[in-house]
Amino acid sequence: MRIYYITLNTAAEAQVISRALLEQKLALCTNWFPITCAYLWEGKIVEEGETVLIVKTQSGYRTEIEEVVGKHITYNNFIAELAPESVNAGFLKWLNAEVVNRE
Repeated sequence: MRIYYITLNTAAEAQVISRALLEQKLALCTNWFPITCAYLWEGKIVEEGETVLIVKTQSGYRTEIEEVVGKHITYNNFIAELAPESVNAGFLKWLNAEVVNRE
């Protein structure tokens, strides 16, 4: 199993990307929520709102997920792939039934 943590500008972007990932069976489940982001930009500290998209899927889909995200945004964002050490059996059963494991 893999979890992707993706930062976006708006909830609308997260919704469109989520639907595309689900329709293409690149993900089983997605969540998104607003956060506040603080970062360094051109020597200054900037604070602004962002949306985090969490994608729950199998391993082996990073390239396709990045391609889908890239079709819907034009700015440089953050995408991290996380490998959970432990996931409940019921969720894994659902994941394995819906999304092909490529490894």
